[in-house]
Amino acid sequence: MEERVFGDIEGVYEGQIFKNRFDLSFSKVHKPTQAGISGSQNEGADSIVISGGYEDDEDYGNIIIYTGHGGRKDGSTKQVVDQELVRGNMALALNVKTGLPVRVIRGSHKGSAFSPAEGYRYDGLYRVEDYWKEKGISGYNIWRYRLRKVSVSNKEESNVLQEEESGYKKTKRIETTVQRIIRDTAISRKVKKLYNFKCQVCNSTIETSSGLYAEAAHIKPLGVPHNGPDSIDNLLCLCPNHHVMFDFGGFSILEDFSLIGIDGNLTINKNHNLNSEFIKYHFDHFYDEKNRF
Repeated sequence: MEERVFGDIEGVYEGQIFKNRFDLSFSKVHKPTQAGISGSQNEGADSIVISGGYEDDEDYGNIIIYTGHGGRKDGSTKQVVDQELVRGNMALALNVKTGLPVRVIRGSHKGSAFSPAEGYRYDGLYRVEDYWKEKGISGYNIWRYRLRKVSVSNKEESNVLQEEESGYKKTKRIETTVQRIIRDTAISRKVKKLYNFKCQVCNSTIETSSGLYAEAAHIKPLGVPHNGPDSIDNLLCLCPNHHVMFDFGGFSILEDFSLIGIDGNLTINKNHNLNSEFIKYHFDHFYDEKNRF
């Protein structure tokens, strides 16, 4: 089986136009001739096509809110059943955790000012920053992904990193970037001090040479399209493990502060009033009970 390529395809330039899906497949930019997501739920996604096939897609140029696949009638843009976090949808979710980029191809359609006049255009590499579920326009659950274009400077930085060759065999070089932004604002420091840097889930502390360490986790994420506030009623004090699990839907919180997905209850300081709307938002958008491992 031919190895999956994450990143640019040699000999293909950004802005290159392809006549149809067969030309895309032959060039290896996007191999499937029908599916919008090329990838494996065990490896990740290497490319996507956005061409107006899903009514919930939002294209802002350097930012794309992409809809996962499945749940439609043949030849229709409307959803008729819930989407599931499997196959290509799971592949794109895996990219969030691994930092692997996806090639983005835009097809001609009337729904976006950024689509080409005809055919399909390769528009470069994007990072899959986030994924969540929500009710789509047709009223069914869909999986959505926020993609951000990789800048030229970021590409150049990734090229600087090289592995040393092993004395036993030649090592394979794979350029990947995994980036988790940990914000250290006054409000995040406040919530960590409130709990004396103890995780609200496991009550553990992490001691380092420079003192105790914990992370402030937003319940309703910041930024488009979630637009959660950077306020203490939207923050948790978590260890890195439970921060990652929470962000990626490994567990969520119920109204009585019991945990779902893992055992236990959330520790709550009497001076920490969490917003129940944000807790419900996380449960509705990030926790997927069907996809328990």
